[in-house]
Amino acid sequence: MLLPPSLHQWKPVMSLHQKPMEDCTERSKGLLGQEGPSRNPEEMAAEEAEEQQRRRGWDPGRSFRLGAAANFFSTLATFPLHKTMFRQQLHATSIREAGRQLRQEGLRQFCRGLLPPLLAKTLQGTLLFGSYETFLHLLFPSGSHSWGQQATAGLLSGLSEGLVLGPFERVQNVLQDGQKARRFPTARSILEEFRSYGGLRERLALGYYRGLGLILLRNGLGSALYFSAKDPLRDRLREKGLPARLPALLSGCITGTAIGLLLYPLGVLIANIQAQVGSGEALGLRGALHAVWMARGGRAALLYRGASLLVLRSGLSWGLTTAMHDFLQDIT
Repeated sequence: MLLPPSLHQWKPVMSLHQKPMEDCTERSKGLLGQEGPSRNPEEMAAEEAEEQQRRRGWDPGRSFRLGAAANFFSTLATFPLHKTMFRQQLHATSIREAGRQLRQEGLRQFCRGLLPPLLAKTLQGTLLFGSYETFLHLLFPSGSHSWGQQATAGLLSGLSEGLVLGPFERVQNVLQDGQKARRFPTARSILEEFRSYGGLRERLALGYYRGLGLILLRNGLGSALYFSAKDPLRDRLREKGLPARLPALLSGCITGTAIGLLLYPLGVLIANIQAQVGSGEALGLRGALHAVWMARGGRAALLYRGASLLVLRSGLSWGLTTAMHDFLQDIT
């Protein structure tokens, strides 16, 4: 039986196209990763997280929750270093001398001052990450953000954090001064002292918000640098093929350490100003600068007394916070 010419030609046409179809199949396998070059797992995880974020939209409450959890755990891990460093900042002692003082005081006295920073740091993470995302999305709603936009949102976030958390830091610094342990044994006694001041202005300027201008300067600048630097550095480290979560940890460590060293002298000044209680101890900025300078023997190097612990504490704290935040962001 003779077939129509079109059917005679049908099979050869299919055979001519079979090879290209096989090539397409092979290319598809390569694109799927079966025979093509392998992709960095961190890049794939980051793209997947971004895609999930786009699908569910921006949730401001989620940013606040993630920041709170990340800072809570990092504060518990780094409190011993923080208290030792504070003693060095306040009394210009060596690490060994500060450690000896804390050992003599005992465990109960060592834990004195833990609750304020734990509450403050948890609230700090809530405000810092939550307000940063809020400012970023409100001011710059586009998908990708430049370095300047991230720095602007970080600056506003740091200023907001300083206004809210200034009183926490004030109480914490008084509690951690061993010379005031008998006069102010608890946070409540410190708050009662502040409430005893005459008018509202005195309660704020001499009590809750002493050193506010310096706090805003430190927090605003530090937050702007942190948020504008951590993600680009993390992405650069991911390109090196480092194991999962390590780029975020290292990014936080490096960024936190650099910012901490840059702003450390400002922290020394804040610690000394906020450790003062009452109008009799009150010093202006110039007087506080002179007192700190004389206490360090007029040597700039001694302004960094305690900076070795700062490198360890800031690096560990911000590294853990950054890694924990990124981890929680990926799994929730």
